[in-house]
Amino acid sequence: LAQVWTHLGGFFDSEMHRQYPIDGSVSAIAKLAQHAEVVVLTNLQDQHRESRSRQLADHGIELRVFTNQGPKGPALQAILDEYAPSRAVFIDDLAQHHGSVAEIAPHVNRLHLCGEPRIAPHISCAHVAGHAHARIDTWEHALPWLLGRLHGDNDS
Repeated sequence: LAQVWTHLGGFFDSEMHRQYPIDGSVSAIAKLAQHAEVVVLTNLQDQHRESRSRQLADHGIELRVFTNQGPKGPALQAILDEYAPSRAVFIDDLAQHHGSVAEIAPHVNRLHLCGEPRIAPHISCAHVAGHAHARIDTWEHALPWLLGRLHGDNDS
């Protein structure tokens, strides 16, 4: 396991710039940004925050990036405390983060989205586990759901 973290850290040190956005993400995030303040909460190490910001900007995504290590519920709560939104939506590709957010901020809408088709079928579903309000793995289908949640159109 230690070797996995070493290799993963090495990837983010030298190869992160080679990652490309998943299909539909850039335009969907741009559309969301017309309706909400959009930020990124990533479990990258703090030293990778600026690299991730640059990487996103290189693809036309200019967002504030928050780094975190561990469960995302407490970090999301700190963001909510700072921004004080009337509505919030949390999007993540890993089920355990939805569980953490559901526990700490149950009023936040939670979308489990794993947009990489080769990985998505192998990721346990936070919606099935009861920790996410939906599981949608394409931005094309997620965007209408997200906009509805932001505008209170589909709160059930």
